[in-house]
Amino acid sequence: MEGAGAGWPEPVVRVQSLSESGAATIPDRYVKPEAERPAAAGGATAEGIPVVDLSSPSDPATARAVAEACREWGFFQAVNHGVPAELLRRAGGVWRGFFRQPMEVKQRYANSPATYEGYGSRLGVEKGAVLDWGDYYFLHVRPPHLFDPDKWPHLPPDLRETTEEYSREVAALCGRLMTAMSLGLGAGASRLQEAFGGAEGAGVCVRVNYYPRCPQPELTLGLSSHSDPGGMTVLLADDRVRGLQVRRRGAWVTVDPVPDAFIVNVGDQIQVLTNATYRSVEHRVMVNAAEERLSVALFYNPRSDLPLAPMPELVSPERPSLYSPMTFDEYRLFIRRNGPRGKSQVDSLKATAVGAAAR
Repeated sequence: MEGAGAGWPEPVVRVQSLSESGAATIPDRYVKPEAERPAAAGGATAEGIPVVDLSSPSDPATARAVAEACREWGFFQAVNHGVPAELLRRAGGVWRGFFRQPMEVKQRYANSPATYEGYGSRLGVEKGAVLDWGDYYFLHVRPPHLFDPDKWPHLPPDLRETTEEYSREVAALCGRLMTAMSLGLGAGASRLQEAFGGAEGAGVCVRVNYYPRCPQPELTLGLSSHSDPGGMTVLLADDRVRGLQVRRRGAWVTVDPVPDAFIVNVGDQIQVLTNATYRSVEHRVMVNAAEERLSVALFYNPRSDLPLAPMPELVSPERPSLYSPMTFDEYRLFIRRNGPRGKSQVDSLKATAVGAAAR
């Protein structure tokens, strides 16, 4: 347990410790309201998220497939993406190794709500909030002024080198995906990247999610429903244990990860830039009584001090601007203060823009 002095409103309890205690029930702090539990919202559908082959990234058909997935689902699985499968396995392996370290080793990297960087077990600073059943590790990779080597674990010994290599490869994939997304909008190949502040201005963060076994998975979630606040997320899912669910027409679709694929989803910033042509979609994570689960999310974000609003070429009298300008620095304060809250943040931007237009 970590004291509240690190900026948290109350002592932080590691979910892994709760899981390993052998308790048959979960503490009340993790029990979700009935409407938010995994069996709510009509159950999962049999429909699966699209699978997009990226083996020919310059092919117009690839751009069309990426664009259709971003319009219709906000999610897709990317196969033949160019990141070596061996690197994916190494990345998952070193982080499993970290979470298997003794608690005193992990606690050296305990985080605070100031930046969330390091070893954490909650999002949001509301005292008494219902918590998620998961621990995580969050790191800044880019821009260089946010890279803090003291936040990177020393164990396992190859974790740093592997994570840096993984981040470079996946960030390069994000660049290729941005090109496909731009072409799918009918814009120039570099248009979306330019709106992010250019390739050198883009931010890159990594969040490794660890969901320990849970004795009552029907009562809680590993991560509550939310849309991602950044630009784009590329997720290396655990292909042995299902857990990710995507909201689709009021129901929850459980994702079956394709081995060695990435799960890609649109974040709120791309929804804003494309004037909701591409959609960020709510998703959540279930937990499991029999199996732990680990995933590695890389977030590809716009330059954080750049005010973002819909791109002018996607605004017209028939489709007016839906969102008011806001920097990503301002935007992400919401989830850091409040934790995951569905799509309430991006929807509040829409309400502000509509109110301004009415005046």
